[in-house]
Amino acid sequence: MNINIILYLTAYIIAGIPFGFILAKVFTGVDIRKEGSGNIGTTNVLRVLKEKAPDMAKKLTIATFILDISKGIVVLSIAKLLGADDNVLWTMAVLSVIGHCFSPFLGFEGGKGVATGFGVLLFMLPVEATIAILIWFISGRVLKVSSLSSLIGLSAFIISSYIIHPDIPVIHTHAPIWIVAFIIFYKHIPNIIRLFKREESKVV
Repeated sequence: MNINIILYLTAYIIAGIPFGFILAKVFTGVDIRKEGSGNIGTTNVLRVLKEKAPDMAKKLTIATFILDISKGIVVLSIAKLLGADDNVLWTMAVLSVIGHCFSPFLGFEGGKGVATGFGVLLFMLPVEATIAILIWFISGRVLKVSSLSSLIGLSAFIISSYIIHPDIPVIHTHAPIWIVAFIIFYKHIPNIIRLFKREESKVV
């Protein structure tokens, strides 16, 4: 089998591991898919476990975030060590986000792609990703609305990528960034609807 195909499949499968679901289920017995927003990501882990298992909430939330942001980075790092060029790496980055959002282990359901998305973008374009993460963090502290802060951070990444890298090295297109952004925005449609209705929950 072609090495690139193996790398693509690996990126998708590893990113599809639902760490939030696994950690909550193993350590607290809670199925976060049936609680809160039903999402397997960091925010829902925190929101649900603060009620169901407050003594474990922060630890498992931090663990979920670190594992979700790292799973794309680890696979990309290995691929780069193996000599994969940026065309392959960008394809893997996109597949990592798809794997997290449409996990093969959860019937092609999954998270919203924020942590994994920022992880792979941090690997590919670290300066833009650092700017985005700072804006995400500041927005989160001020607005206390996780979904809105994530979308603001993602928008900051897109804008800064055009300013800092108007021509993306090697691939000469912003297409992978737009694909990642589209997936994340798509997964946030319910949140966006709640935002317009002023019904979106805050993270306290």
